[in-house]
Amino acid sequence: MKLEARLRRQALGIFKAALAAADPGQAVARRLARENLSRYRNVYVTGAGKAGAAMARATERVLGRRITRGLLNVKYGHTAPLRRIELNECGHPVPDERGVEGARRIAELAAGAGAEDLVLCLISGGASALLPLPAAPVTLEEKQETTKLLLACGASIHEINAVRKHISQIKGGQLVRMAHPAPVLSLLLSDVIGDDLDVIGSGPTAPDVSTFARAREVFDKYGIFGRVPASVRERIGHGANGETPETPKPGDPIFNAVRNVVIGSNRLAVDAAAARARELGFRTLVLSTFVDGETREIARMHAAIAKEIVYGGRPVKPPACVITGGETTVTLRGDGLGGRNQEFVLAAAIGIASLPNVVVLSAGTDGTDGPTDAAGAIADGMTLDRDPRAAEFLARNDSYHYFAGLQDLIVTGPTHTNVMDVRLILVGEQA
Repeated sequence: MKLEARLRRQALGIFKAALAAADPGQAVARRLARENLSRYRNVYVTGAGKAGAAMARATERVLGRRITRGLLNVKYGHTAPLRRIELNECGHPVPDERGVEGARRIAELAAGAGAEDLVLCLISGGASALLPLPAAPVTLEEKQETTKLLLACGASIHEINAVRKHISQIKGGQLVRMAHPAPVLSLLLSDVIGDDLDVIGSGPTAPDVSTFARAREVFDKYGIFGRVPASVRERIGHGANGETPETPKPGDPIFNAVRNVVIGSNRLAVDAAAARARELGFRTLVLSTFVDGETREIARMHAAIAKEIVYGGRPVKPPACVITGGETTVTLRGDGLGGRNQEFVLAAAIGIASLPNVVVLSAGTDGTDGPTDAAGAIADGMTLDRDPRAAEFLARNDSYHYFAGLQDLIVTGPTHTNVMDVRLILVGEQA
């Protein structure tokens, strides 16, 4: 167990290096230092996301009195003391009324900007839920119900956001439509695979490549079109039939004075984790930052890689560190508590059972995994010896309580960043 304890400490250190690289304040400060904003009459700061507080704090530090007004929607508890930018706390992952009120005020702020002003938009992970402004006839409650259905059925973030954009007044480039003709600069902390501009935060300032027809396809794919509220079916149906105007698309002249800049991503965090692993002496392989799909299946694949390293020395020989990034999805089958990272580690723990000197870690860079206070979890080949009921907990999606009982949850508190997840397999020297 001493060998596993050392690997555990090293895994946690590697994850901390990933978090440090995802620091949104430094990323914002670096970018704004390159901008000449003196030509603008007013600078209005808007946006949303779980990293909003850190991004806003850095913006105040760089721009100071150049900021005319500012308002961002942030997750409850993810705040900071500021002087010129207001932070409005609201619901995530399910939007609430405070989010709607904040989004309405953000829309009004953008709409009040003129051609000689700048709308500076700060977007980070969670912005899709934190910037809710339902489009008629959809109500907040109906949007909440739709979001819950999409989360529960295992839809990907690209699929969820395709729907969100088409039941919203502000997403899918529509914030730019409100701000036009004011120039817009969006600084984006990406929490989506591939860093697609129209998917990060549901792309409030980016041309939208998705359509009403695509949103309908998502509902049909998961067999939930008949279960979503009638108002959502009505709006999506009318849009798919061409009876409701589409979101603004690439080539629309309203984007001529818009710049969308990705300032942080999962790739940067994973690269920092790899650098730290190499410093610790591990032969390190970054397998992919594009990992998505059903969490349990991805976990089994990672466990298979751990076995291959132990028994075959492939794809790297021990001491080995394999790192992946991205964001998986969980299809709810039970009534337990957990998140995709905790479920990943629970499923992987079953796969690596009895493997000596092997550790698996998965955690969200935002510090919150699903509706829990944990960022993720950590396990090793001896975890099932300590509690053999792993399969029972997994069957009811109750990874949180399994790891809580073992004191193997990773609890960071709010990290004020969000660049998806980091997963690690560490394999030490074998006897």
